[in-house]
Amino acid sequence: METYIGSNNWALTVRRGAEGVTILRAATCDARAALPDELFGLPVVALGDRALAPGAAEVPGERLRTAGAPCEGEWDNRALRELTLPASLRAAGDYALMNCRALQTLRLTDRPVAWGAGALMNCRALSTILIDRAGGEAGGAAAYFSLELNRELDLAILEGGRTAARLVLPEYYEEYEENGPAHHFDYKLHGAGQPYHQVFRGKTLDYSGYDALWPWFLTCEHEPETALRLAWWRVCCPEGLSAGAEARYRAYLAAHAGEALAFVLTLRDTALLRRLLDCVDCDAAALRDAAALARERSDTAAVALLMDELHRRGGAARSFAL
Repeated sequence: METYIGSNNWALTVRRGAEGVTILRAATCDARAALPDELFGLPVVALGDRALAPGAAEVPGERLRTAGAPCEGEWDNRALRELTLPASLRAAGDYALMNCRALQTLRLTDRPVAWGAGALMNCRALSTILIDRAGGEAGGAAAYFSLELNRELDLAILEGGRTAARLVLPEYYEEYEENGPAHHFDYKLHGAGQPYHQVFRGKTLDYSGYDALWPWFLTCEHEPETALRLAWWRVCCPEGLSAGAEARYRAYLAAHAGEALAFVLTLRDTALLRRLLDCVDCDAAALRDAAALARERSDTAAVALLMDELHRRGGAARSFAL
């Protein structure tokens, strides 16, 4: 078995073809890993059936390893939390990622990919999809994952090293309940997420349709934390955001300024905190509470920023030890 130096640890079984390499089996001991974009000077274009499924039977093929940093985990993908797919990927076989139960984040390039049946079966922790538009194509990745997964999704569209848009798609689930006397099933829809998961024109995100759902969403039963994240990320990464929709999101954030500050502090990013302070009018009490929370978390940069903002807005500042 050949071993190559790489950025991650992979045990691979592959097949070479005229158009590129198909990864038939891939196992890693890493929690964060990126499949190679090319092997033997050829692009990686496909994943085979059950390619990353833990416990899948071995198949005939060419075997090799890529060696990254030393790791002590099992080579079975059970601890894999973040996965980057090859930029040249064109097809993923049936049950390709089945039973990757720890997988939370998936990153891929937005090019057309033929996804097999049950490719994401039992990937119950998968909640963050990062889609890189580096290829310049509208490959429909956002539409595929949004329609395939009914849980809450954090969907980020990346371009040129920045996040152009970041959309929260709320959770929903469907229930069929047998009505014996009437000999039929009653259909029930729970949660406000279904329209958000279907906001596409063809395979393209419809930003105006997404934003139009906001007033309706607030009238539905929902988690306050979900509403806060939805509003914040839409304002923070505003591709396709109209002035009217932005005003509605900002009004919500202003009405929940304390909660918004607490959420952004969890991100430990002073640039995002500065952005929130620029777009939301936080009162002195909210700023003091946020500064106290930042101090508890030993986030000295956030404490300094919040105290400066409190002083700038004319609030009576307390003394905080940094």
